[in-house]
Amino acid sequence: MKKLKFIFIFLILLGCNSNTKTRDGIFLGGQIINPSSRDVTLYQGSNVIDMLDLDDNFKFKRKYDSLTSGIYKLEHLPEYQTVLLEEADSLWIRINATTFDESIVFSGIGATKNNFLIDLYLKQEEEVNFLSSKYSSNQIVFKKIIDSLVLEKKASWIKMDSINDLSPIAQKVTQAAYIYHYASIRERYALLRSSKLTEAKDSLFFSYRKFLNYGDNDLAFFDPYVNYILNYISQKALKVGEQYFSAKETTSFNIRRLEILDKMVSGKLLRNNLARAIAFEEMLNFKNQTEHDLFLQYYATVNNSKQYLSEVLELHQDIRKMNNGKPLPKVLLQNFERKTVNSASLAYGKSTVIYFWSQTQMNQYRNTLNRLNKLKSTYPNIRFIGICIQPFNALTDQVQKMMGLDSNDQFALIDFDKASKAWVLTLLNKSIALNKSGFIVEGFGNFYDIEFEKILKGL
Repeated sequence: MKKLKFIFIFLILLGCNSNTKTRDGIFLGGQIINPSSRDVTLYQGSNVIDMLDLDDNFKFKRKYDSLTSGIYKLEHLPEYQTVLLEEADSLWIRINATTFDESIVFSGIGATKNNFLIDLYLKQEEEVNFLSSKYSSNQIVFKKIIDSLVLEKKASWIKMDSINDLSPIAQKVTQAAYIYHYASIRERYALLRSSKLTEAKDSLFFSYRKFLNYGDNDLAFFDPYVNYILNYISQKALKVGEQYFSAKETTSFNIRRLEILDKMVSGKLLRNNLARAIAFEEMLNFKNQTEHDLFLQYYATVNNSKQYLSEVLELHQDIRKMNNGKPLPKVLLQNFERKTVNSASLAYGKSTVIYFWSQTQMNQYRNTLNRLNKLKSTYPNIRFIGICIQPFNALTDQVQKMMGLDSNDQFALIDFDKASKAWVLTLLNKSIALNKSGFIVEGFGNFYDIEFEKILKGL
């Protein structure tokens, strides 16, 4: 199941060092086709730089005189994508929100490097299924496959670089986008074969490690780089003979990851961001709640960011509020008449199940409706409420009418950020079960999981 993009709180992008030449500012503008919200947000690191409202033509634009050159994140909820901005760039972005990543096109000064990044990202996404089928290959075959893909992307990069006057930071970021992506896949392969593959006896397979940087603050919040370092740390944290899939579910493993991070990774920005990412992974493993206090004690000794510590502690408290027997935290919703209602009104003396969907992920929505029909026929005494994570629009009205859905059981989030935090909404397959009084029976259900049906039988 695809994770919601808001999980970028783990891996948010950070700007790099500014150029020293005379400042000309940076222009950023664009148009969102079929928008899923009324604004776009520009982030640098964990900080909101600007929130840009869409006009009547769904366009936005702004001239910035004090932005530093580097990596930013442009978000149109619930999606986001990397943008590399540099001094004197004049960049226009066109996005169709219904096919977000696939539709992004950059034009203007600074477009080439950004089009390279998005094209590379899409090619790597297309390779996912192919590579998944190759994880059963032996290490020699797998290494050859990855080496071939790296050489292919390197050739594309050399061609792009040869006809463009890229700055040093643009060269670093565009190269890192493929180098660390494939390094991360190698580490993932090693994790899955943890009982058979070790650096001591398989030095040829792990030879790529000696060419990589483990303390690059310029890339401290760049997804391909962060993902690689996290996989590297996980591989180092495994004990001899320990299986990754069982180990990663334990608090002790995440504490060992922090220990490895503390010993092997340099750079304050990078260390704090990685520690926060590990902390969120631990907090979101809801089965380990009884051990979270122990983890937090160790996390506090590794992290030295007050902001990050506060975020992790707030998540810890939000999770507790979603436990069995607690009242469902109140959020504001939009009903089919476009009126604002309080979530406290969802329970009407009847057991209730809440499921979620997104206008930008219609394949997932169709699968959800198929699952919904089966559950409704099996549990006719339960009310099933669908919640769209974006405000309704004319398109969603048409889709719901076509699907024959009861409009009285359909709502939308008005403020995704606040609601997702209150309900700890990290996956679209999340489901919440409430008893007849509106109290939580299961706050972290999986709408597609057979185990969730055991909860439904008891409602």
